[in-house]
Amino acid sequence: MSNSENFLAIRVEFGGGLELLFSNQRSHKLKIPANISKNSVGKPADIDYLIHHLRDNLLKERKELFMEKDTVRPGILVLINDTDWELEGEGDYILQNNDEIVFISTLHGG
Repeated sequence: MSNSENFLAIRVEFGGGLELLFSNQRSHKLKIPANISKNSVGKPADIDYLIHHLRDNLLKERKELFMEKDTVRPGILVLINDTDWELEGEGDYILQNNDEIVFISTLHGG
């Protein structure tokens, strides 16, 4: 397997104010491992992995506004290639090369 096959190119977008938590940058192009090790067992990278990767590597402040109880907090709409993630298996969706994942906060005010 070539090196490029070991990584996935993923585009991540933030909207509704979430971009403020990610260096005020709306769009991010990421390369993430295609397979991750979980409990010493290799498995394909999924949305749950991506959410934790974003928290650990790109989130600049106030993680409680992005995550709650190991997933995105209520009030954040997640789209996978323009489809609601609830129709795609939510956090269990296996990421594919060139996927576009969009996180939009539906909460306003403060």
